[in-house]
Amino acid sequence: MSLFRATVKCLISIAKCNTKDTELALQAYKFTMNNKLSRITRQPAPICLVTVKCMLYLTLSRVRETPPHWSFQTGGSCFCYNSGRTLLISKIGGDFCQNYIILKGNYYKLEHLSSVDSELLCRANRYISHHLPIHHHSSPATPPVWSDQVWPVGMAMMEEGARSCLLQSRSSLEQDIRASYLMDHMISDGVLTGDEEDRIRSKPTRREQAAALLELLLRKDNQAYISFYNALVRESYGDLASLLHNSLPLVSPEAEKSFSDGGTRYVQAVLSEGGVPQRPVVFVSRPALMNRVREKLYRLQKEPGWVTVFGMAGSGKSVLAAEAVRDHALITECFPGGVHWLSIGQLDRSDLLVRIQSLCFRLEQQSQEKDPSSSLHRPPGSLEEAKERLRFLMHRRYPRSLLILDDIWDSSVLKAFDIQCRVLLTTRDRSLADCVSGVTTNNYDFIYRTLGLEEGQALEILALYVNRKPQRLPEQARSIVRECKGSPLVVSLIGALLREFPDRWAYYLHTLQQKKFKRIRKSSSYDYDALDQAMAASIQVLSEEHRELYIDLTVLEKDVKVPAKVLSVLWDLEPEEVEDVLQDFVNKSLLFRDCHHRPYLYYLHDLQLDFLAEMNRSGLESLHTKVVRQYQQRYSKGPPTSGDEECLYWFRFLTYHMAKANLTQELYSLMFSLDWVRTKAQIMGPAHLINDYLEYSTILDKEVRGHFQEFLSLNGHQLEQRPFPDVVQLALSQPDSSEVYRQALLQAQERATRGGLYLDWVNKSSLKSLSRLVVQPHQGSIYSACFSHDGTKIASCGSSKTLRVFKSTSGEKLLEIQAHDDEVLCCAFSPDDHLLATCSSDRKVKVWNVERGTLMRMFEDEHEEQVNHCQFTNTRRRLLLATCSNDKFMNTKNTMFGHLEPVNHCCFSPDDAYLSTSSSDGTLKLWEVSSANEWKSIDVADMFPEQREQTEVMVKCSTWSAGGRTIICAARNAVFVFDVETAAMLLEIRTSRLSTVQYCHACPSSNLVAIALSHYAVELWDIETSKKMADCSGHLSWVHGVQFSPDGSLLLSCSDDQTIRVWETNKVHTSSAVCLKRDSDVLFNNGDITVVAADNRNRLQVRGIDMESSVICLSPFSSLPLSPQVLEVPSGTSLATLQGHTRAVLHCQFTPEGHTLITSSEDTTIRVWRWRTCECVVLEGHKEQVRCFSLLTTTPSSETHLLSWSFDGTIKVWDMSSGERLQDLVCHQGAVLACDMSPDGQLFATTSADKTAKVWSSASWECVRLLNGHQDCVRSCRFSWDGRRLATGDDNGEIRICSRDNKDAMDSLHGGWVTDLHFSPDNTVLLSTGGYIKWWNVEKGEALQTFYPTGANLKRIHVSPDFSTFVTIDNIGILYILKKVE
Repeated sequence: MSLFRATVKCLISIAKCNTKDTELALQAYKFTMNNKLSRITRQPAPICLVTVKCMLYLTLSRVRETPPHWSFQTGGSCFCYNSGRTLLISKIGGDFCQNYIILKGNYYKLEHLSSVDSELLCRANRYISHHLPIHHHSSPATPPVWSDQVWPVGMAMMEEGARSCLLQSRSSLEQDIRASYLMDHMISDGVLTGDEEDRIRSKPTRREQAAALLELLLRKDNQAYISFYNALVRESYGDLASLLHNSLPLVSPEAEKSFSDGGTRYVQAVLSEGGVPQRPVVFVSRPALMNRVREKLYRLQKEPGWVTVFGMAGSGKSVLAAEAVRDHALITECFPGGVHWLSIGQLDRSDLLVRIQSLCFRLEQQSQEKDPSSSLHRPPGSLEEAKERLRFLMHRRYPRSLLILDDIWDSSVLKAFDIQCRVLLTTRDRSLADCVSGVTTNNYDFIYRTLGLEEGQALEILALYVNRKPQRLPEQARSIVRECKGSPLVVSLIGALLREFPDRWAYYLHTLQQKKFKRIRKSSSYDYDALDQAMAASIQVLSEEHRELYIDLTVLEKDVKVPAKVLSVLWDLEPEEVEDVLQDFVNKSLLFRDCHHRPYLYYLHDLQLDFLAEMNRSGLESLHTKVVRQYQQRYSKGPPTSGDEECLYWFRFLTYHMAKANLTQELYSLMFSLDWVRTKAQIMGPAHLINDYLEYSTILDKEVRGHFQEFLSLNGHQLEQRPFPDVVQLALSQPDSSEVYRQALLQAQERATRGGLYLDWVNKSSLKSLSRLVVQPHQGSIYSACFSHDGTKIASCGSSKTLRVFKSTSGEKLLEIQAHDDEVLCCAFSPDDHLLATCSSDRKVKVWNVERGTLMRMFEDEHEEQVNHCQFTNTRRRLLLATCSNDKFMNTKNTMFGHLEPVNHCCFSPDDAYLSTSSSDGTLKLWEVSSANEWKSIDVADMFPEQREQTEVMVKCSTWSAGGRTIICAARNAVFVFDVETAAMLLEIRTSRLSTVQYCHACPSSNLVAIALSHYAVELWDIETSKKMADCSGHLSWVHGVQFSPDGSLLLSCSDDQTIRVWETNKVHTSSAVCLKRDSDVLFNNGDITVVAADNRNRLQVRGIDMESSVICLSPFSSLPLSPQVLEVPSGTSLATLQGHTRAVLHCQFTPEGHTLITSSEDTTIRVWRWRTCECVVLEGHKEQVRCFSLLTTTPSSETHLLSWSFDGTIKVWDMSSGERLQDLVCHQGAVLACDMSPDGQLFATTSADKTAKVWSSASWECVRLLNGHQDCVRSCRFSWDGRRLATGDDNGEIRICSRDNKDAMDSLHGGWVTDLHFSPDNTVLLSTGGYIKWWNVEKGEALQTFYPTGANLKRIHVSPDFSTFVTIDNIGILYILKKVE
C-alpha cells in the first residue's frame, strides 16, 4: 500500500508540478516502472518531472472503453500524443509541466506492465480524479466521434535525417542483419540495456528480432544511431552501413567525450607519447568522415599500407586525422605499437632532415624508457641515413604502429617515408601517393576528400567560441555560416575573432560578404595569418601556364559543375589536354570532381571561387567576354543541340556570361530570338527561359521582354509536351502587336514557300488571357496546390502519387518526390516553409524536409481510411499538424471530434486558437485548439431544406476571413459566410445549379473569396458587397483547389486538366464577353466568312464582315427551345416559327433551293418543313434520338431522298415529299455515331459505338466492307474527294484510312476523341479535330501541323472549299478563324 501511495503521490506531483517530495515519488515510481526511468533521476527535479511526463505520455494506451466523460483544463504550450483513436494533449510551459490531462475520462495503462501494476495505475488514476480540479461536461446522448488528428512535429530525439534514413532502409536492414551480433557492440557503447537485449532476444525469429531492434532504435537518440552504424561496420555489414553513413547525426561535445572519444587513460597516454595534437578548444565532431577514415585504418591491421586524407586549405584534414585515431578499439587492435605524429608543411631538404631526426630521437627515447638495455644512436647525418634509421625503428621496435604525416606538399618529401610501414597522411595534393613504391592490391591507398561543415556543426563552433547556446546566437550567425561555405578554417577564424570582439557579428558578416579575406585573421593554430594567404599558397604551386588557366575558372557560377568540353571551348584546347590540366587541379585540391557522372563534372568550392573573384575583380568583365567570344567562335553556325552536359551548360549560362561581360547587344539578340527560345525550351523546358527574363529584367527592353515572358508563361505547359510542338505555330496565336508574333509570322511565311503549313488565328485580337502562369507539373489530375508562406514556391500533388515544388514566378522545378503509394490528396507548408506535409488515399500522413526532400516523419497507424486534408498551424508559436479522414468510428468510441461521417477538410483560424472542420454529415464545427473541446456546431444542411430529404448535404471545405471574425464554407453549389461569435449566416452565394463548389479560400489581405467550380471555372467574390468581382476561365476540367498567396496579390488554381494556373488578383475581372456554343454554321462566300452560333445567353450570334442578306437557321436559341425559327440575316427578322417537335431539336438543314427546312429531334422524329407555309411532313420510325441526317441524291436528275441515322443502330432512307420509308437497315449493334456519303453518291459509310465502321452501297443497300481494328467508339468518318479513301476516327484518338484496294493508307494517333475529319481537295492532306486540330500527310501518315486551342473538346470544324480557312468553337466558347499563312 505504501508503494501505491508513493506512486499516486508521484503522479499528483507531476500533475500539479509540485516539487515537494519529488525524489521520494520518483524513487517509488522508478521501482514500479521496473527501472525504466533510471536515466533521468540524476537530473534536477523540475526537468525530471518533464521527462517523466513525456515518457509517460509516450507509453499510454487505453484500458477501458466507456469511462466517465470528463477532462482537465489546460494552459501553456502544447504537447500532443495520439494513441489509436484517442488524442492526448499536455500543456508544457517554461521548464516544467503546468497541468496533467486525461481527455474524456479514459483510463490508461503503461505498456509492458504486469497485471498488478496495471491495476495499480488504474487505482492511481481514480485517486487522482478526487485530488485534482475537474471540469465536468454533460454526457451527450450520442458520444462525439473525432476524425481529425493533431500531431506534434519534431518530437523525436534522433535527428530528422537519421530517422528518415532508418525508415527508408528499414526493409533492407530487417532482411539481412542478425541482431544478436550487433547488440554486443551497442551494449558496450552504453546505448542498449540488458533488459532491452532480453526483450529483443525473446522474439522467435531472426527477422522479428531485427524488426524489434530497429523499432527500439527509432525511439532512441543520435548516439544509438552512431553505435548501430559502428556495429554494422565491425560486423562486416559494409553494404548496409553505406546506406546509413550519409545521415550520421551531429553529437554534442559533451556526448562525444562520453561516447565515441575512446578517451581512456591508455589512449590519452599513447597519443600524448606519439605527439598527436589534442582536440582544439572548440571542437565539433564530423562522425561520417571520421568513421570512413577509421574503417580504412582497420584494413591496416594485418599489413602495411597508406591512407590519405586530402582536401583544400582549411578543410579540417589535421583535426580529422587526429580524431580518427582517438579510439581505444582501433589502437589496441590495429596499432598496439603506438601512433606517431609528424607535422611536415612546406620544407626544404635540410628542414626535412631535422624533422626526421627529431622523430627518430623521440622513438629511440621512448624505446629506451621501456627497455633500458637499448641505447641511443647518434642523429643521422643525411636523408638516406635518416630514412634507414626510421625504417629500422618502425619495423623492429614499433612493428605495429601508425605513422601520421600531416600536411605533405611535395612528393620528394613523401619518398623519405616510403619505408613499408603503416602511414596516414594529410595533403592538398591527391597525386602524391602515386610516388610511393610497392602499392599493390593488398597495399591499399584510400583517399578521402574532406567535406565542409553542416550548418548545425558550424553554429555549434561559433556558440562554443562565444560561450552561448546555438539557439541564442544572433541572426547574423546563420548568414556568417553560409558565407563561410562550410570551411572549418573560416568558421574557426571568425569564432576566434568574435571571442575577443563579441559585438562584431555584423562587421564580420560584412567582411565575408565583401570578400575581404585579408581582414580574417587571428588563429594561433594555423600556419597562415590570414585566409587569403592560405588560398594563395595553394595556387602558387601551379606552373605559370596552368596558373593562367586556373584564373579563367573565375567565371564559373557557384554550385555549378561543368564538363571538360566547356573548358575545352574556353581554353581552345583538345578535350584530352583539358582533362590532363583538370587532373592536376584536382590532385592539388584546387578543383573538385564529381565521379558519379560520365563524363566527369568539375567544380570549385565556394570559398575558392570567392577568392578567385576577389583576386581578379578588375578583370572579371574581360574574362566573361572571353567566354562569350570563344563560344561564338566554336558555335558560329548555331548553338549545340546534343543535349549533353556541355550543351546544357551553354543554354543555362551563356546569358549569364553575356550579362557579366556587359555585352548588352548580344544579350538582346539572343534572348529576343524565337530560334533561341525554341531550342532552349526544347532542351531545358520553358521555366529556365522565364527565369532568364526575370533575372535580366533591368537590362532588357521592358515591352519586348514582356512579350516573350507572356508567351512562355501561358504556353509553358504546351512546351513541356512530347513530341515537342512547333513554336512558330504557337507564337502565331500571340497578339498582332507582339514581337513574338512578328518573328513567328516572318518565319511562317518563309517556311510556307518551302511547303510548310502554318495557320494564323485572324480573330484573336478580341481575346486577352487573364492567367499569369500556366504549369503542368504532373501527369494526372492535380488535387491540391499551395503557396509557401514567403510566396516564392508552390507545392502540388495529385493522382500521380508525387509531390512537386516549383518556383511561383517561372514554374521551375525545385523538388519532386514519389511521396505515397496512392493518390496524394493534400499538401501543406509549415509556417517557416521548412516542412511539407502530405496525406494520401494510402491512409498515411508524411512530413518532408523541403530543402533536402527527405522524409522526416510518417504517421501510418492513426487513420483507418484515406486522409482527406492536412494543415499546419499558421503561426510559429506552436507547430501542430491537423489532418482529417474518412474514418467512421463507432458511436461507442469516445473520441474527440463529433462528426458522424467522413471529415473532408480542416482549417486553423488565423491566430490558431480554433480549428474548423467540414464533414459529409452536413455540419461545420469549430473547436478550441487549447482544450480540444467542441466550441460551436453549424448545421449547413439546414440551408438546403428542399433537398435535405433527397440527398446528403456534404460540406466540402471551410476558410477563415483575414481577421478571423467570419468563416466561409462550401456545400453543393453554394458558399455561406457565418459570423464566428454568433454562428449567424451573413451571406449566401449561389453559383450555377449545374455546378458544384469544389473548394473556397479567403484572401488574407482583402474581402475577396475565391471559389473553385466543377464547370471548369474560378470565381472571385467580395463578401462585403456580395458582388462577383472576376471570372477566371481557362481550365479544361474540374477545378479542385484555389489558394491566395500570403500577400493576396496572386491566386492559384489546380484542376483535373493537369495544370496549375496562377492569376494576378488585381488584373482578373468579370468578363462581359459572351461564350459561343459549339453547334454552329459557317458561310464561305468569295473570301467573306459568316459564322452563326448560339451563345451562353441563349441568343443567336451572327459574326462576319461584308455580309449580304442571307437566310441561316440555328436552333434552339429562343424562349421556344422546341420550335425552330427562320431568321433573316443580318437584320434578325423572324420569318417563321415552326412548332411540332416535342423534345429538343438536334440538327437542321436547308435544301439547296432554300424553300425546305429539315429538322431532327430527341423525340425520334424528322420533320420536313415548307417553312414559309409552316407545312411539314413527319418522318417516324427511329426508336431513339436522331442526331443527324444527310441529303441523298443518287443522280442529279432524280428526286432528293433523305438518309438518317440514330442511336438505335439503324440507317433509314426516306422520301421527303411523301414521308415514305424506302430503306430500313439495322447496320450496327451499337449507336450509329456518324455517316458520310461518297462524292459520287454510290457509297456511304457508317461508324458506331460497337467499334466498327461499315461501307454500304447506295444501289444495293448492302454492306460492301466491314472495317475492324478500332479499340474504341468510332465517332467520325469522311470520304476523300475522289472517293478512293475513307478516314475514320475513334475515341481513343486513332485515325485509320482505308482505300478501295483494301490497303491502309494511314494509321495515326490524334490524341483524344476524333470528332471531325476533312480531306483537302487534292486528297493529300487530312484534317482532324478533337482536343486540338491536326493536319496530316495522307501518304506518310505524318502530322504536318497542330493547332492548340485555348479550350478543348472541339465538336466540329468548318472548312472553306479551297482548304485555306478553318472555323471552329471550343468548349469554353472561343471562336477560332484560322487561315493558312501564304
